Amino acid sequence: MSIIRLFHRTFSTLCRRSSLAALDSDPSSTNIWTRAPLSLINPATSDGTLFHISIDVSDNPDLVEAYTVAGQYLQVRIPVFSEKKPVFLAIASPPVLAAQRGVFEFLVKAVAGSTAEVLCGMGRGGLVELSTVMGNGFPMERIEGAQSIFMFATGSGISPIRSLIESGFTANQGSEIELYYGVRNIERMAYQERFKDWESSGVKIVPVLSQPDHRWSGERGFVQAAFSRTKQILNPSRTGAVLCGRKKMAEDVTSSLVFNGVSREKILMNF
Repeated sequence: MSIIRLFHRTFSTLCRRSSLAALDSDPSSTNIWTRAPLSLINPATSDGTLFHISIDVSDNPDLVEAYTVAGQYLQVRIPVFSEKKPVFLAIASPPVLAAQRGVFEFLVKAVAGSTAEVLCGMGRGGLVELSTVMGNGFPMERIEGAQSIFMFATGSGISPIRSLIESGFTANQGSEIELYYGVRNIERMAYQERFKDWESSGVKIVPVLSQPDHRWSGERGFVQAAFSRTKQILNPSRTGAVLCGRKKMAEDVTSSLVFNGVSREKILMNF
């Protein structure tokens, strides 16, 4: 991280210009890259592995208008580190926030040696380039009318789940809605300050820690195991699920739900 900060002043000098669009460096690509400034970078967890990052897209109405469904994502790259691959990031804030305030919010894991690590070490006002908004998001219409909705997230996979919850899908839902959120320990659990609001909107939160300390009295292990221990699917034809996180978790949860009679069509992912 210290090396990153040494480059920050150089980055700001080279890249502080008005918003613009640039073609991908690959001449065969038709992807459009839009330049935008960072408006916030703060630690999201006490162990410093995840960061809240906000990007000002108020001068880019096409991007704002393209973000319409929770679960959509885009790529981010940094102009002066063009040798690094762009990072795919799910948009953590709901579409209404982009429309009202012209900002995209993200939860970013600072993976060593990656574009994400460089991004987490930048400062407010630094410029990045964004791809077009991608994906169809979570197809919530497929579980409309479900009696029970189970959401599963691990690590930074909580990002699009936050967008979904704060998009207001729970309003007038009349469903039992539970979120199983797994991380290694409580120091790596983002959005704890939002849990009260999420629960007041009708979401029961079940934190699951795979490596907790001796003080933890909640669920332990992996989210798929915690779900199997604590829940029975009483009406599979009226049960839906939303998943985002590690591939192994998604595979195991899907297998468990299907085994218990839940249709694959009602098990939603954002890609």
